[in-house]
Amino acid sequence: MGDTTRRRVLQSILAAPALAGLPSALRASGEDDSLVASAAEALDVFDFERLARAKLPVAHWGYLKTGVDGDATLRANEAGFANYSLRVRRLVDISRIDTSISLFGRTWPSPIFLDPVGSQRAFHPDGEIASARAARSRKHLQMLSSFTSTGVEDVNAARGEPVWYQLYPTDQWSVASALVHRVEAAGCPVLVLTVDLQAGSNRLTLEREKRRDSRDCTACHTSSPRLADEVARKPMYRGLDVKAVEDLTSPDMTWEYVKRLRDIWPRKLIIKGLVTREDALLAVEHGVDGIIASNHGGRAEDSGRASIDSLAEVAPAVAGRVPVLMDGGVRRGADVFKALALGADAVGIGRPYIWGLASFGQEGVERVLEILQSELAGNMRQAGTTSVAGIDASHVVDRRRA
Repeated sequence: MGDTTRRRVLQSILAAPALAGLPSALRASGEDDSLVASAAEALDVFDFERLARAKLPVAHWGYLKTGVDGDATLRANEAGFANYSLRVRRLVDISRIDTSISLFGRTWPSPIFLDPVGSQRAFHPDGEIASARAARSRKHLQMLSSFTSTGVEDVNAARGEPVWYQLYPTDQWSVASALVHRVEAAGCPVLVLTVDLQAGSNRLTLEREKRRDSRDCTACHTSSPRLADEVARKPMYRGLDVKAVEDLTSPDMTWEYVKRLRDIWPRKLIIKGLVTREDALLAVEHGVDGIIASNHGGRAEDSGRASIDSLAEVAPAVAGRVPVLMDGGVRRGADVFKALALGADAVGIGRPYIWGLASFGQEGVERVLEILQSELAGNMRQAGTTSVAGIDASHVVDRRRA
């Protein structure tokens, strides 16, 4: 099938009645909804979103797009950035722009990192390997999900160095400790403990899309309702005794658990999923090495509060004592700039690079990173900031208080 024919087929799929309502915001705006035929054609990350939606099985797309309950937090994450406006400056020498950052003594050319996203082979056959190769090519920090489709050792080999590892410890300490020892042996320099799923997550959008998917998925997914059976299929949990696992995060997890984890992990430990100043201060008091202000991309709670607003609360409370990273709703380089201005030391993306992965594999991920990096540099020039270190709260204004 040639590129022209393929494009027409995908456009027909996207125009089908079942899909006609999405992406609703884009269609309402009258923007072009045609599908790109190559990664190089993409002008922004939403070009990849449209193509990914057309290419993916409906249940896989549902997994990617879902929030929880009514998806209020999911929508708030993206909309929240519009509450902050850039304060542009003029007559500044912007001939040289430095987007590099330093985290734990390591310099990265960009503050944009790849968030942990599970089951990436559901979106492209190369899965996490393609993402790792793209991160290597573009020199971006990558975090690997515990629910990876490929073991950490192979991902590290594709990345060319050990990635940061995001931990779903489960409710069984024996499983958690086994995972920690494995990633320590793999050389991962940072452990990222996710704490925002203690209450579970009611992902209704996913469940609705699964009902619309008539494929026989038992070759890849267990039909058992038990989480333990699904966990057992994931490469990082294979060979472990997971029969008693009922939760990805123990419901009774407290700061004592963080201490217990620290006792067996000799390297940097970050907590992912803190959204209030109180918890940020507790994290610092308990000696964590960093914080990720995050609501799991709207997949953890239906608070309806944007992650960027949580960052605006968390970063001042931490006051530079440990790095604060942020994710949730980032779709433009301007979003990255706003997060940096509000105190983020680095900014994560999840869905956008998976859209690129689903569209064109490694090449799609690389193009997503290229687009966002270029947009960030452009916004830095508009604001008269020549380095990430020079971006601060004076460069944005909260329109709700202006």
